[in-house]
Amino acid sequence: MNAKGFNWQIWVGLLLSMFALVSFPVIFVNLEPTRNASWLNFIFFAIAFVFVFIGLRRAFALGRGKIAKAGASIIAVFSAASLGLFIFAAFVMATWLPRSSGAPQVGQKAHEFDLSDTSGIKVSLSGLLTDKKGVLLVFYRGYW
Repeated sequence: MNAKGFNWQIWVGLLLSMFALVSFPVIFVNLEPTRNASWLNFIFFAIAFVFVFIGLRRAFALGRGKIAKAGASIIAVFSAASLGLFIFAAFVMATWLPRSSGAPQVGQKAHEFDLSDTSGIKVSLSGLLTDKKGVLLVFYRGYW
């Protein structure tokens, strides 16, 4: 393959944009600095679009065929669609989570409960309150 025949820049841009799309729920949600923000994915998307832009310029250069231009255009659309899908999932679908209006508020008295502790022993709220030590309830959102 000669350098004029293979447009590797646009393919690298497509692969980077696909990686940026799937890396947040697969990899970055498990890392502490990137768990609550998707800033690293936007960096990958920016690098991907630099490669896509260079690949598009190369595809639309003089002397390139219609197939190269059409293929580069399709790849650019897929890369842009991956960014759109990521933004939709991260910022629009996140607002679809149910409201926590039924959750206990700060300072509100908790209802009586019986649960197993980490050792498997049954404990109740009234049993914990009789120890005169007090009880701290923590509501843990998610598995992370």
